[in-house]
Amino acid sequence: MVDYETHEYDVIVIGAGGAGLRAAVESSATGAKTALICKSLLGKAHTVMAEGGIAAALGNVYEQDNWQVHFRDTMRGGKMLNNWRMAQIHAQEAPDRVRELEAWGALFDRTADGRILQRDFGGHRYARLAHVGDRTGLEMIRTLQQHAVHRGIDVYQECTITRLLKDGDAIAGAFGYWRETGRFVVYRAKAVILATGGLCKLFAINSNSWEGTGDGHALAAWAGADMIDMEFVQFHPTGMVWPLSVRGILVTEGVRGDGGTLRNRDQEQFMFNYIPPMFAAETADTIEEADRWYTDKVNARRTPNLLPRDEVARAINSEVKAGRGSPHGGVFLDIASRRDADYIQRRLPSMYHQFKQLADVDITKDAMEVGPTAHYAMGGVRVDAETTATTVPGLFAAGEVAGGMHGSNRLGGNSLSDLLVFGRRAGLYAAEYANAMPNLPGLNGTDVDTAAEEATAPFDNTGRENPYSIHHDMQDSMQELVGIIRKEDELGEARERLQSFRERSRHLRVDGNRQFNPGWHLSLDLRTMLTVADLITQGATLRKESRGGHTRDDYPGPDTHFGTVNIVQRWTPDGAVAREEPLPQMPHELAALFEGDSHADSAS
Repeated sequence: MVDYETHEYDVIVIGAGGAGLRAAVESSATGAKTALICKSLLGKAHTVMAEGGIAAALGNVYEQDNWQVHFRDTMRGGKMLNNWRMAQIHAQEAPDRVRELEAWGALFDRTADGRILQRDFGGHRYARLAHVGDRTGLEMIRTLQQHAVHRGIDVYQECTITRLLKDGDAIAGAFGYWRETGRFVVYRAKAVILATGGLCKLFAINSNSWEGTGDGHALAAWAGADMIDMEFVQFHPTGMVWPLSVRGILVTEGVRGDGGTLRNRDQEQFMFNYIPPMFAAETADTIEEADRWYTDKVNARRTPNLLPRDEVARAINSEVKAGRGSPHGGVFLDIASRRDADYIQRRLPSMYHQFKQLADVDITKDAMEVGPTAHYAMGGVRVDAETTATTVPGLFAAGEVAGGMHGSNRLGGNSLSDLLVFGRRAGLYAAEYANAMPNLPGLNGTDVDTAAEEATAPFDNTGRENPYSIHHDMQDSMQELVGIIRKEDELGEARERLQSFRERSRHLRVDGNRQFNPGWHLSLDLRTMLTVADLITQGATLRKESRGGHTRDDYPGPDTHFGTVNIVQRWTPDGAVAREEPLPQMPHELAALFEGDSHADSAS
C-alpha cells in the first residue's frame, strides 16, 4: 500500500493563474468547498507575464466599439475555425469581467476623463485593451489572489498533479506529490477544474515560464477527454533574440500598439509587403497613411505592424530567410523614433527595464532585435461553450488548457479576457455539478497505487538516460520539425524522433531520493510533454493546409474542406486517434456580420 495524505473537497482547481483563481473565487462563492492547487508558489503563475492588456469592448476610446465588432475580430483572427458560441460569450461578457476586476481593486491606466484607458493591439478593429502599463497580468493576479485569499479558499502550493482519478467514467479527484518532500497526496473531489495553462516548453525558443509543460492537456487526454485543434501553436512575432541567454522572452505587442514599427536590415518597414486580403480593407496602404494613424486615430486606417500575430510571425520568418534579418537572426522593432523617452518609460516600463538589464539596450534610443517565439496553444481540451464541461463527467477546463475559443490563431489581449470569462463559468458550473452530488465519488486504491508506481519508476530503472538530455533533444526536434513552418516529411521525422524519445525515457534513471530532486520533477514532466508533442504532431500531419498558427510549406494556402472541420483527438493505450468533425453552424444573425468579407471563401 502507498503512503499518502488525503484531502476532500467539492471542487478542486488545478492551476492558480488567472483562470484558476477566477474559477476558485466563483466556485467558493456558491458555497462549494473549494481548493486551489498550484505547481509553483501562489502568485507566480505564467499569467503575470501577460503584459499588454485585457481585450474587452468597453468603448472608452472608440464609442462605436461593441461586442459584435469584438466577436467579428476574434473569428477573423482565428480564420473562422473558432467555436462561434465561445467567441460570442467571450465578446459579450468580457466588459463586465473587466469592470468586476476594477471593483475588486485593479488599478487600470486612465483616460483624461477618468475611464479605463484602452490601447491598440493586432487584429482588433478598435483600441480595446484595458491595461496597467505593460504589467497587466501582474495586476490581474494581484487582484484575483487577494480576492481568493479574502474568501478563505484553501491553497496548496508547490504541488504537482500527475494523474486524474476516476470512479467509473466520472472524475473522482487527483493524485500528486509535494515538490519539496516528494510525498504523495490524493485530493478526493466531486469536480475538477483544469486551469493549468500552456505547453510551449516543448519548443526550444519559447516565452513560457517553467510550468508550461502541458500538464493539463496530458491529464485530460489520459483521463479520456476529447482534445481539439492541437495542431495550432502560436509563435508570437516578437520575442527577444539576443543575447542567447534570454532568447524567446516576450516583447509585448504593446510596443507596436503604442507606435513601434518593424524594420528589416535595410530599415524597410517590410510589413507593408505582407498585408493579406482578409485585412487589406482595414489596413494602411502606405507608410505615410500609417503615420497619420498615430496622430488621427479616428480617420486613418491601421498600420500593418498590428496585423494578427500569425501574419506578423510569418512575415518576420520570411524576411530572415531572405537574408534581410538583423545581425542575430531577427528583425528590428523601433519605438525610439516614434515616441519620446518619457512616453516609453511611462507606457512600457517593463520593456524598458527588460532590455536595459538583460541586453544592455536602451529602447528610448535604439531599436530592439526581435523574432518569433513559441507563445500560446490555441488547441486544448474540448469543452462545452456554456459550462466549460469536458467530455469526461465532472471534469471542466478554462484558460489556455481549453481549446476552441481562439480557432487557429489568438488575438493579443483575448487571453486575459478568456481567463476571466471562462474561469468564472468553470467555477460556476463545476460547483453546480458538485452541489448536485450527495456524496464524494469512490476512490479506487489500485489506481492510486498505479499512479505512485509511475511516479517512482525513474528511481527503479537500471538505464543511463538523463532527463535533461531527452528534454533538450525533444525541444530541438519540435522547434526544427514542428515549428513555425511545417512539411510532411519533417512531420514524419518528428513522429519517429518522438518514438525514440519515448523509448529513451523508458530507460531514464534518476539518482538520489524524492526530496528536492529537480531531475525527478523533469522526468515526470517528460511524460506529459511527450504525450502533448504526439498530439500536436499528429494534428499538424493531418491538417493539409496553412491556417493561422499552422503553416505547411507543402500546402501553402487555406483549403476549403479543412476550413469546415476541427480535428478532434482522443488518447488510447496505442497513442492518439483522430477524427474530423464539422464546425458547429453559426446562427444567421452572426453569420451576417461577415457578409462581404473578401476572405470568406478561404476562412470559413
